[in-house]
Amino acid sequence: MAASAISLGRRALRHQAIVRVVLLPLQVLHGLIARPEFLFIFTLGAMLFHPPDVQIYGIDRVALVVLLLVVMLRVFALQLPLQAVRGVTWPMLALVLLAGVRTLSQPYDAQNLSVFAARWLVPFAMLHLSVYVFADLSSRRRLECFLLLVLTYLACMAVCFMIGARTWIFPRYILDESIGIHVDRARGPFLQGVANGMAINLLGLLALDSFRRRSLHGSPALILLTLLPLAIVATKTRAVWLSFAGSIVHIVAFSHSKRLRRACVAMVLAGVAGGIALLACPDMRCSLRERLEDRSPLEFRAAVYHAGWQMFLKKPLSGWGPRAMQDELSLQVSDFHQEAFYVHNTYLEILIEHGLLGLALYLFVTLGLFRLGRKRSRGRLTYGDAGFASMWPVFLAVYVINANFVGMNYQFVNGLVFTMAGILATQNGPRGVDGVAG
Repeated sequence: MAASAISLGRRALRHQAIVRVVLLPLQVLHGLIARPEFLFIFTLGAMLFHPPDVQIYGIDRVALVVLLLVVMLRVFALQLPLQAVRGVTWPMLALVLLAGVRTLSQPYDAQNLSVFAARWLVPFAMLHLSVYVFADLSSRRRLECFLLLVLTYLACMAVCFMIGARTWIFPRYILDESIGIHVDRARGPFLQGVANGMAINLLGLLALDSFRRRSLHGSPALILLTLLPLAIVATKTRAVWLSFAGSIVHIVAFSHSKRLRRACVAMVLAGVAGGIALLACPDMRCSLRERLEDRSPLEFRAAVYHAGWQMFLKKPLSGWGPRAMQDELSLQVSDFHQEAFYVHNTYLEILIEHGLLGLALYLFVTLGLFRLGRKRSRGRLTYGDAGFASMWPVFLAVYVINANFVGMNYQFVNGLVFTMAGILATQNGPRGVDGVAG
């Protein structure tokens, strides 16, 4: 009897273990459907460490697909209506279809597919997913904490690069001179100085908004806002310096928040003090002077812009498509010898690739994004309130201005901007989103 009871007990334990193993994926799926912001944040983090021109890993793509499936299950389970962001969804969908057809109609190229996903698919997906994922206060607070941590990481990496503390830089591929560009600058995981500086600038504006709402305060606020201008200087990129200075001057001159204006003034003073200390080092002073006086990038850009404009004049309506554009551009720019040529201007690149129709659709999307800041919801709880809506044009202007100096192929930056757009549209209620299905 005792042996039989022991045997039955062991069998029962085995059955329980099997049931737990079978139910575990369902429990995990249920948790993700209930709190999809964790998967959303993980996806953004994976995108941060995947430069568009480097085939490192595909975990960001897998995470995005899983996120899409989870949000779709959430929509069906809760019977939520399908929603479109007013003034943005439809022209952006047309852009995705246009770029997708042009990319797939040309010979297979893994890099072109990656750029297509980073520039068009990722922002389109993150815009509409954020409408469902960040519909409540707790989810937006988790996103806020994540973005503050990302800003801290990027700022620390930039400062470490500037002072020569290379052993602290992570991941190590940032220091690999054989991949990416701007190896002499604080380029971060983007492997490009302008993209890194733009990300720091955008996240810095969000940090200032957190300070305004007192979500960021005390010593963390002091340290982060002191590191911010130093990190911007470390990028050694004049476009980033000008856009950062312009955004801070605009806030000081036009913001209705005294707390925000005081924070900007204090940040500038701290940055000036830190800059004076850095300039006391002869090597650092020489490096910054050389960067200010360097005109070779301007000459290269002028040659590429001229060649790109001539290509547009040949095919103003249809455009060349991504693969043909690269081949023709390498033939047109004969005075410089490089493995690949990039336009480094989002608007001209779209004009060459997709013609006037592509640029018109992109401008419609940009105008729709600016209009999201017109409707201001009340409250001071998190992203999307009246104060954030007033900062939204500055936030978006940084993105739009820097697009003149870099191809917006950086999925983390695109995902960040369009995620905030989705949150702002949600906070605006019925005026920000349109139902497209019951």
